[in-house]
Amino acid sequence: MSSSQTQSYSSDGFLNQKYAAPPSWKIKLLYDGQCPLCLREVNFLKNRDAGRGLVAFVDIAADDYNPQAHGDVDYETAMGRIHAVLPDGTLVKNVEVFRRTYEALGMGWVYAATKLPVIDAIADFLYGIWADWRLFLTGRPDLATIVQERSSRLACKTQSRCRLTHGDD
Repeated sequence: MSSSQTQSYSSDGFLNQKYAAPPSWKIKLLYDGQCPLCLREVNFLKNRDAGRGLVAFVDIAADDYNPQAHGDVDYETAMGRIHAVLPDGTLVKNVEVFRRTYEALGMGWVYAATKLPVIDAIADFLYGIWADWRLFLTGRPDLATIVQERSSRLACKTQSRCRLTHGDD
């Protein structure tokens, strides 16, 4: 069942399906909110969106990031390569994300050349190099360390043994 569809059961046990309106956004962009260069791009895109809601921006670095609500893209996968979700649930990644996002904002000409097969392959190759090096280039730990630190931090939030307690509480 798609995320825009909900299930409920009537008192006689029959399934009632209610269909919500399709989302207003044209693309849901998953981005790393702790990456300074990513934030610059996202801020630029938010300004271009100008509150129209054409792009839904989802910070994967937020502690409440829920993969199931965003195409089942887990944190580690999303950190490795940029991903986006289309309203029908289709996942896109790499340069296709930028192409679709810019198209949604009326700036498709910026990435239009990447629709050509040879240029698309080159663009994805170059993006892959960037994605592999972006953590290092922005002065951050490697992906394995970031994933481990996040996992530990989130585990502490759910386990009382990790919380600081005051003797007078």
